[in-house]
Amino acid sequence: MNERELRGLLDFAVEIAHDAGVLTLGYFQSGVRPEYKSDRSPVTVADRGAEELLRSKIEAAYPDHGIVGEEHGEKLGRAPARWILDPIDGTQSFICGVPLYSVLVGLEWEGRMVVGVIHLPALRETVCAARGLGCWWNGRRARVSSVERVADARLVVTSVKFFHQHQAGAAYERLCDACRLDRGWSDAYGYALLATGRCDLVADPMMNIWDSAAVLPCVLEAGGAFTDWDGVETHTSPSVLASNGRLHEAALRLVRG
Repeated sequence: MNERELRGLLDFAVEIAHDAGVLTLGYFQSGVRPEYKSDRSPVTVADRGAEELLRSKIEAAYPDHGIVGEEHGEKLGRAPARWILDPIDGTQSFICGVPLYSVLVGLEWEGRMVVGVIHLPALRETVCAARGLGCWWNGRRARVSSVERVADARLVVTSVKFFHQHQAGAAYERLCDACRLDRGWSDAYGYALLATGRCDLVADPMMNIWDSAAVLPCVLEAGGAFTDWDGVETHTSPSVLASNGRLHEAALRLVRG
């Protein structure tokens, strides 16, 4: 794939993420009632509608590409490309009327993430990236922070409870105690903060492929690091540690104990 093709795919991903975002805003803070899936995670008509919109646009533009999404499963493709979608990342935030939810659109090429979009409709922010083309935040170049010490770091997590539910409470306590500041209510918003230099570390003990796929290129192209808790760069692991890169090895030692 050449640079021109990659730019075209990135532009397309941003466009459809914005379209899906408009759809979600029609339901946001409207009292929409969630249903609960077998794993007790919530889903709304906005989640399903946004993913259907994303899929229809991808199928029209790239009929040979595969698609996998949180709400409607996987459609196999004939090309080496697979779109990975989370129509509303942060559905809990969405149903609470909190604007920290996002539309995630990622493109995997031959098993490697090459395009990622984190679109935050209610905040009117978009962080996007393509391999080798940099990371961009509302049209300007995005970079991770220059913090050098964990003791000065700002840590973001989605839920402390998730750490304890996955036998990782001690890892959270070590990270939290080592960092200068910790904050929650994250989901993909935390990775957008990291890629734009507004936090320094993000840790998650439970992730799905649609949670990680789009954010990985954004963090890497902004100059950061994105790995599992064993230090392997991947978008398929349930554990994620992301950082500005400078703090990564020290933070990995903390989560490993």
